[in-house]
Amino acid sequence: MLGLAAKTTTSKSQDSFTEFKEGVKLLRSDYPQKALVKLQSAFESDKHNPYYISFLGVSIARAQQKWAQALELCETAVQLNPKEIQFHLNLGEVYALADQRERAIHKLEYAMGIFGNDSRLKRARSKVEKRRNPVLPFFGRGHFLNRELGKLRHRISKHFE
Repeated sequence: MLGLAAKTTTSKSQDSFTEFKEGVKLLRSDYPQKALVKLQSAFESDKHNPYYISFLGVSIARAQQKWAQALELCETAVQLNPKEIQFHLNLGEVYALADQRERAIHKLEYAMGIFGNDSRLKRARSKVEKRRNPVLPFFGRGHFLNRELGKLRHRISKHFE
């Protein structure tokens, strides 16, 4: 009888992990509503798993724009496991989605203090930063003149701060 209970528990955890993986895949494919269903199911089976908590927060932010709930979930995941970089990335994303860019940058810079200059953190931070308009708007942002003039404008503005 005891062996049957252990198999059932293992089966449930495998099912919830499968739901979690599918949910993350749906999130990455930009289907937050479908991901929410999968991640909610995984979370219901294990409410103490920080991975389930963090990604559920991201899916709630993207699908329902319930910022307070999403932020609480992501903050909880960071508190449960502060050594997992993905939780910090998820938290930064939710702050950015909630249009709290300064807090997102602060959280990502805090994570950089823990993990160093990780490329994922740098990329997330650059996505969150507000960018100025191109110096020469009739050229694209990637045009070499805009890139070089933008760098010059940045250096000059730093000099006057």
